[in-house]
Amino acid sequence: MRAKTKLIHAGIVGDEATGAVSTPIYQVSTYKQQAVGQFKGYEYSRTGNPTRHALEILISDLEGGVAGFAFASGMAATSSIMMLFSKGDHVILTDDVYGGTYRVMTKVLNRFGIEATFVDTSDVSVVESAILENTKAIFLETPTNPLLKITDLEAISKLAKEKGLLTIVDNTFMTPYFQQPIALGADIVVHSATKYIGGHSDVVAGLVVVNSEQLAKDLHFIQNSVGAVLGPQDSWLLIRGIKTLGLRMEEHHMNAMRIAEFLNNHEAVGRVFYPGLADHPGHELMKKQTTGFGGMISFDVGSEVKADELLAKLRYFTLAESLGAVESLISVPARMTHASIPRERRLELGITDGLVRISVGIEDVEDLLEDLIQALS
Repeated sequence: MRAKTKLIHAGIVGDEATGAVSTPIYQVSTYKQQAVGQFKGYEYSRTGNPTRHALEILISDLEGGVAGFAFASGMAATSSIMMLFSKGDHVILTDDVYGGTYRVMTKVLNRFGIEATFVDTSDVSVVESAILENTKAIFLETPTNPLLKITDLEAISKLAKEKGLLTIVDNTFMTPYFQQPIALGADIVVHSATKYIGGHSDVVAGLVVVNSEQLAKDLHFIQNSVGAVLGPQDSWLLIRGIKTLGLRMEEHHMNAMRIAEFLNNHEAVGRVFYPGLADHPGHELMKKQTTGFGGMISFDVGSEVKADELLAKLRYFTLAESLGAVESLISVPARMTHASIPRERRLELGITDGLVRISVGIEDVEDLLEDLIQALS
C-alpha cells in the first residue's frame, strides 16, 4: 500500500455496525457490562474509547509500530514517555529542543530525580560522550526546533542499541508521511499532533507509537494511570486530518522550497535554516532518511527591532504560536516558543533575538512571496 493510500485505508476504516464510512464519534464515558468484568472491549473511556482506539491503530500503522497512544497534547505525550523512567535515570536530549520539552525536563521532571543532558545530537560522537552509567534513553528532534539541525537516526539508534538505551524521536516536523523513525531503528516516536497531523489549527493533541509489546504494555499502564487521554471529538478530527496529510505535506514542502530559496538570496536576511537548501549541512543526510524537507524555515533578520518591523508588515503570515497548519504562521522563538529557555542558553545555541521561524502554509506561494517581498523591503 502506497503512502497516500495508507493515510486513507490504514487502521480501522468505517463502522461495521452501521456501515458508516467515517469512524463514528463515540461520545461516551462508560460501557455496559454483561457481568462483572465481562464487557465488549471497553469499560471506561480513560482506559479505552472506540474513536480514540481507531486513531491509535491508524498512527501505529502509519509509523510502522506495534501500538499507538493518543494524548491530550504533545507535552502530555512527551511527559508520559518520560514516566517510563525512574528517579536517578538520565536522558540525553537534543540541545535546541522545543522549549516546552526543555521546560518539562528542567523545571518539572527534575523534581522527581530524572536527569537530563542537552547536546548536539547531529554529532554522534558528542552523543556517545554524553552517555553515563545511568543513561536510559536518547531523545531526538530531527529536524530540530527552531534551528533545523539534522540527526542521523540510523547511527544514533545503532549507538543506543549497543548501549542498551531507548531511542525516542519527536517526528512532529516531518510526520510519518516524510520520515519513518521506527524503520530507521527508533523505539518510540512522539508527535505534537496539534501540528501537521491535525493541520487545521482546531485541535490540541499528542500521539505516541512504540516498537515493542513491552513498551506498549508499559505506556498503556501510564496512560491509563495518569489519564491525559485525547477525547473522542479530537480523535475524530485527527483521523479526518490524516486523510489529507500527504496532499498537505507535499504542498508545504513545495512552498517552503520556493520561500527558502528566496530568503537565501535576500540582502535583508542573514542565515537561512532550511534542510532543503543544498548548502544546509544536513541536506544530504535529510535526503537519505526522509522523502521531503517539510514546511519549516527559520531565518535571521539581525535584531529584535527588525523582526518586529517584519511582523508588522506581513499580511498572509499570522503571528501565532504553533505550526503545521494550512495557514502560514510566523513566530519569534526567543520570545515565544523558546522563551522558557534562559537567554544565555538561547544565544549559545544560536536562537538569537532576530531569529524568525515560519511555518509555511498551503496558500498560493506567489502570494506568500509577494507578502515577504513587501515586508522585507
